[in-house]
Amino acid sequence: MREKKCIICKNGQDTEVLYKENFDFKKLNDKTFSARRIPDGTHYRFLKCKKCGLIFSSPILEEKEISELYSKSTFNYVSESKYLQKTYVEYFKRHVFKDKFAQKKILEIGCGNGFFLEELEKIGAKNLFGVEPGRASVDKAKQSIKKNIKVAMFKKGLFAKESFDVVCCFHTFDHIVNPDIFLDAIFQLLRKNGKVFFVVHNTKGLSVKLLGRRSPIFDIEHIYLFNPSNLKRLFEMHGFQKVEVFGVKNIYQINYWLKLLPIPLFLKNFMYFLFKITGIGEIPISISAGNIGVVGTKLK
Repeated sequence: MREKKCIICKNGQDTEVLYKENFDFKKLNDKTFSARRIPDGTHYRFLKCKKCGLIFSSPILEEKEISELYSKSTFNYVSESKYLQKTYVEYFKRHVFKDKFAQKKILEIGCGNGFFLEELEKIGAKNLFGVEPGRASVDKAKQSIKKNIKVAMFKKGLFAKESFDVVCCFHTFDHIVNPDIFLDAIFQLLRKNGKVFFVVHNTKGLSVKLLGRRSPIFDIEHIYLFNPSNLKRLFEMHGFQKVEVFGVKNIYQINYWLKLLPIPLFLKNFMYFLFKITGIGEIPISISAGNIGVVGTKLK
C-alpha cells in the first residue's frame, strides 16, 4: 500500500479522516475496477485536506497492481454510453470548439469503446485518437475509431510532444495515481492554444449533499476527488490558462439513476419490476447530480 498526500497543498499532514477504509483485499478483482458497476460502498480511507478541501484516498494499492486490474476491466455500460456521448459532445461544442474542429487532432484518455470519439466522428471530426487500458473495451470499438486507440495506461512518451489540439478525459482523472505527472504529460502533448476538457465528480455536488458517504463517488476506484475551486487551482498550477469550471448535467434513463441509489436490494428490485411493467424506467431525465467540467488552454 502507498500513502498519498494533497497534490495541491503538497502535504499529507494537515488532513482529517473523512471516511475509514471499507474493503476486503481478497475480494478485489477486475470487476471491482470496471466502470459504472452497481455501487457497493467499497473504498479506501478517504482524507480531506483542511486547507483546500481536496478529498483523496490513502493508502492505496501500488500503481502496478491498479494498472493490472484496469487492463482486465470490461466495457459494461453500452446503454448509458449513448446518453453520455451526446452530453459530452454538447459540452465540447459549448466550451471547447463550437465549430471548425474537422481538422483538429483530438485525443481521449480512458476512451472505453470509443463512444465519444464515434460521436465526434459523426459531426465531422477526422483526426481522432484514444488511449484505453482495457483490451475488452477497445475490442468493442468501431473499426474507424479502434485503429487509432492505443491499449495502454496513459503516460509520458506515448505520443509525440505538441501533437494534439485537444485532450479529453471523462471520469478518468479521479482514478489517476499521480495527477501531477498526468497533467504535465498532457501539457506537453498540446500544441499552442491547445485545450484540455475533463469531466470529474464534484465533492460539493448534489449526490454528496444528499447521500454523504453513500454517494457513488466514494468508491475504491477514485483516488482524488475535487470541488470547483481546487480543480481550477490545480489546472492553473500546471500551466493552463483561461481555466473554466462549469456544472455538467447528465441525462440517463430512470433505471440507471435507480441503480445508483443506496437502498436495500429487495426494494430496488421491486422498483425495477414496477418501472418495467409501467415503462417508467426507460424514460430519460436530466439531473445535475454532481459532475463538473473543466476546460483549460495552453497559451505558450
